[in-house]
Amino acid sequence: MNTLWKFIMAGGFFIVSSVFAAGQLISPAELADIEKQGKSAVISTHAEWCSTCKAQDKILAGFIKDPDYKNVVFYQVDYDNQKDLLKTLKVRTQSTIIVYKNGKEVARATGDTKEAALSKLTRQAI
Repeated sequence: MNTLWKFIMAGGFFIVSSVFAAGQLISPAELADIEKQGKSAVISTHAEWCSTCKAQDKILAGFIKDPDYKNVVFYQVDYDNQKDLLKTLKVRTQSTIIVYKNGKEVARATGDTKEAALSKLTRQAI
């Protein structure tokens, strides 16, 4: 019974942290697909321990629901576990946000947590 309780609690934590995630975890194939198919996307580099990342997540999660972004896909890179993607994207620090429009990188910023600035940044994907 104790093991079952731990499993339930761990699952609950995963669900809660997923609710605030600003996009799905990106794979190397999805990154290649953005470029190859000319998609528009916002990719945020996230670390669970990063308070700046958490602040960005809350703002980006709001943008995901905005109809203006209906043709923009939101992804996250796990800073601690996706080192190959970080290298491919030339990301050196967590809380970096990269914006793609029509398959090309058009903007990036690191460490910004102001909604107006993040809106201006991400709207470049629209």
